[in-house]
Amino acid sequence: MSAAGSLQGRVLIVAGSDSGGGAGIQADIKTVTALGAYAMTAITALTAQDTNGVAGVVGVDPAFIAQQMRMVLDDIGADALKTGMLHNAAVIETVAAVAREKAQGIPLVVDPVMYAKGGHPLLEAAAITALKARLLPIAAVVTPNIPEAEAIAGMTIRTVADMRAAARAIVGFGPQAVLLKGGHMEDRDVTDILVHGETVEEMTHPRIETRHTHGTGCTLASALAAGLAQGLALRAAVIRARAYVLEAIRTAPGFGHGHGPLNHAHTVAPFEG
Repeated sequence: MSAAGSLQGRVLIVAGSDSGGGAGIQADIKTVTALGAYAMTAITALTAQDTNGVAGVVGVDPAFIAQQMRMVLDDIGADALKTGMLHNAAVIETVAAVAREKAQGIPLVVDPVMYAKGGHPLLEAAAITALKARLLPIAAVVTPNIPEAEAIAGMTIRTVADMRAAARAIVGFGPQAVLLKGGHMEDRDVTDILVHGETVEEMTHPRIETRHTHGTGCTLASALAAGLAQGLALRAAVIRARAYVLEAIRTAPGFGHGHGPLNHAHTVAPFEG
């Protein structure tokens, strides 16, 4: 985390809004801020949701998403980009085009959001082709969970060996690295797979038994983007992001009746005046 009173690293987040505050843009802003970086946004969709699930989605016109991105990049600039909910092919095409136009050389973290925690689809099935063809080739790192990796790689994942194979398959679409998250497996320990170049690394931690895991994917990807924006190497950014998320899960406030939010503010000391 940066020194008190300062912000280091500018992160442009291109994602949807979560009215419940646990995931999406709201989780992204909290995470980036809690890790001492500066959060900017281009909102792709509005969702009506709470800890029990998603009740409705209203998409933002792709041209307006592009306008948001260009305004921020032309004025403030960015040290990292992070994408979340990009719900259809037109949005993916637009975001990829602006990233190529305005953000060459800036690391892009792609969280390929396909489903809400309760299972509600957040990406049209036809858009997976656009994701693989347009966004993955320009990504510094992609952070799928098991169902997302299955959809992208076109294979079933049941074991850690399957995870390794799927992560390598996803690298084949062009990203520099893949962090495949293993939380959907049922093992006692959770294993994530980081593939970067020829290196394949397993990162394992004990599973925290809790229902308060809403927004973990958004939070991890934003924490990773903040680290890259602050100049951390990929592996160091991954290690810090995983540690941040684990503590946010461990200290979750317990809000809501379903999958509750994390404690994004665990790094922040209360202001005592």
